[in-house]
Amino acid sequence: MTVQRSARRELIRRLARSPDPSIRWRTRVRVLGESRGSAAVRELERQVRVSDRVERLLTRGRERHLPGKFGGVYRYWQGIHWALTSLADIGYPDGDESLRPVLDRSLGMWTQPVYDRTVSVTAETVRSLHHGVPRLNGRYRRCASQQGNALLYASRLAGGRDPAPHLAELLARWQWDDGGWNCSRSPSAHVSSFMETLTPMRGLMAYSVVSGSSRAYRTARRAAEVFLQRRMFRRRKDGRVMRPHFLQLHYPLYWYYDVLGGLKGIAEVGLIDDPRCSEALDWLEQRELPNGGWAADARFYHVTETYEHGAEYVDWGAPARGQRNDWVTTDALFVLGAAGRLGD
Repeated sequence: MTVQRSARRELIRRLARSPDPSIRWRTRVRVLGESRGSAAVRELERQVRVSDRVERLLTRGRERHLPGKFGGVYRYWQGIHWALTSLADIGYPDGDESLRPVLDRSLGMWTQPVYDRTVSVTAETVRSLHHGVPRLNGRYRRCASQQGNALLYASRLAGGRDPAPHLAELLARWQWDDGGWNCSRSPSAHVSSFMETLTPMRGLMAYSVVSGSSRAYRTARRAAEVFLQRRMFRRRKDGRVMRPHFLQLHYPLYWYYDVLGGLKGIAEVGLIDDPRCSEALDWLEQRELPNGGWAADARFYHVTETYEHGAEYVDWGAPARGQRNDWVTTDALFVLGAAGRLGD
């Protein structure tokens, strides 16, 4: 363990000197715990703001009449919703006024009056077109990952002035009795979805930090039980792995789930010391490369210069066996540090 910890310390030093300002930010703020209020970190965030990566993420951000889902706001993965989700994770400065038109446009999408309207449905009518949020068998059927991601980036990018309280209220209203969310229209669906629960949990926790909302905090802690009761990746009824891709490493996750993303969310909620995380943390440590760091196993996007479904304008690192991915690695180091597994 001494050699491993020594190697990790050297890896962290290298990452803190990365040519990519966002990797430096994630290392210094997320892994080493430097304050975002320090002059050094504020200067680093200024460098992130003017970086080529941010420029490419916002390539289409100010165009209002784009093809695709919701006029380009939500289109996989080049819509501004996804660009803002990334900005909230890579050190973009909080409260930048130049971002406000894009931020307001995206938040306007997820706080439309239609989301305040509940439509009671039956097994026979559940698949009909509804102008509201369906409620079947006492449970709201809503893709809460959308409002969850929006609440996360609103809380981290709006400068504390407008952390979108309405989004937090909607998520609390739609929460299932087991603590999570699910958009399944199947009448037999009775447990929450990992994919629809992770981002609402993270968004509500981020919102509770900037707003002081005890309700959002309690709602996020309830959501954590969806993952903890299943040890982050196992079925409760038989202990089997829920889905193979849960045991792969990815970046970005968008609205998907893997064990590292789940542990990251649990660490943000402050429950990473829960014994039910131990197996997943052991698995994460076992995935560490011999020369340090973690590789990406797969990705949910492809890179292109054109505007098309499932594409990114930026490259987060192609999956490569045995090759360190710095985005995955900084997330893994954050989780292990929060769990007290990094050593000194």
